[in-house]
Amino acid sequence: MARTKKESVQDQNKLFPKDLMMASTKNGALVESKHRQIVEGACRVFFKKGYHPTTIREIAKSCGMSMGQLYHYISSKDDVLFLVHEHSQELWFEHLENSHIAEIRDPVKRLTEAIRLTLEFMVKNRKLFQFIYTESKHLDKKHLQVVLEMDYKNVIGFWRQQLETLSKNIPSKGDLDFLASLIAYLLVFVPLRGWTLKDKPIEESIRSLEEFLLRGLGAIQ
Repeated sequence: MARTKKESVQDQNKLFPKDLMMASTKNGALVESKHRQIVEGACRVFFKKGYHPTTIREIAKSCGMSMGQLYHYISSKDDVLFLVHEHSQELWFEHLENSHIAEIRDPVKRLTEAIRLTLEFMVKNRKLFQFIYTESKHLDKKHLQVVLEMDYKNVIGFWRQQLETLSKNIPSKGDLDFLASLIAYLLVFVPLRGWTLKDKPIEESIRSLEEFLLRGLGAIQ
């Protein structure tokens, strides 16, 4: 069953070292709102210029904040890149939650819908994921460690949970951690390697990848 955004954010907060970002306000809802404002503004610049050439001043201008206001919620550009990672996972969980996937009781149907919804989400947000996979190399060691832990806990963890439920009815085709990682990897194929599809309809590619995954997992014959 998909975790709610609140649960995923709570997990992320447990992973997030307090010394990575500084914000004097204790209003969690306000901080979350400002972080989203920063991410949306920063991405407008990042997608055009890339991470490294973008300055903090440009980020502040794009998100409608003064430099002082911006530094109230972040302490470095690495913080912003981390927030982009966090934001992408929050958007994904929101997408699943809004589609009421947790209400699907049949494990095959729920896995099928989760794959379909995630592929649609990846296509819709392809620029975001192209940016994340291209620019993550700029994260410092401390931020990168948290991002990798967050990805393992939230993304790999979600697919592992679906596979654990599925395995109660269908024998597992292998190690669940490996299979969950493989699913997560293949689902970013379209944003990262979609250029190889040339003029093929994106809907056809989504159906093909969905069928490939489900057959490989033994969920369909």
